[in-house]
Amino acid sequence: MEADTRVLISHHEGKRTADDAIELFKDIEGKRNPESQVPLFISDDWDPFEEALLNVYGKAQQPPYKGIGRKPKPVLVPGEDLKYAQVCKKREKGSVVGMVKRVVFGDLEDILSILGADVEGRINTSYVERLNLTIRNSLARFIRKTMNSSKNRSVHIKIVDFLQAWYNFVKPHISLRVPEIDGKRKWKQRTPLMAKQLTDHIWSLEELLMFRVPVQ
Repeated sequence: MEADTRVLISHHEGKRTADDAIELFKDIEGKRNPESQVPLFISDDWDPFEEALLNVYGKAQQPPYKGIGRKPKPVLVPGEDLKYAQVCKKREKGSVVGMVKRVVFGDLEDILSILGADVEGRINTSYVERLNLTIRNSLARFIRKTMNSSKNRSVHIKIVDFLQAWYNFVKPHISLRVPEIDGKRKWKQRTPLMAKQLTDHIWSLEELLMFRVPVQ
């Protein structure tokens, strides 16, 4: 998700593997305007994310040949515009006792500069953690060990697609509201895509379900 607008950009259903993480970042990259900068990524310390970002945003570099043995194969290195930070939880006896924040790709000063403009200068995953809670509270299919859990992957993907559309178009977020002055002060409620300036109003479920998608 995008932290400053809360837009849920992409989701991918699969196993916790590097291949599935690659598919997620490919989907994100496919939605990015080629003229825009590569976004700053922040996640927890799950190792496959680092490998996946290198596969999608990295570039091949040929190590120097030292004249002994076989020539080394090209290796993936992060591009100059790739920035990635992690929030690592320190655990003792199953409990979180501290947080460590580290920069994996990119320059620390550049990352803090971006964060200072967008999310008050904090390296954290609080927005996406709150999104996880919203999803679990809104969709019974994510409740573990109940009869509501999904049994069919293709149906599950379609349900999450619908939830993504509802979250972006229909659900107002209190953190996105802006003040209005019309005789007296009041608040204008906004959805993520209103904050992104891709729509000018809160959609109803009827409008969402009746929207005719243009033929690609």
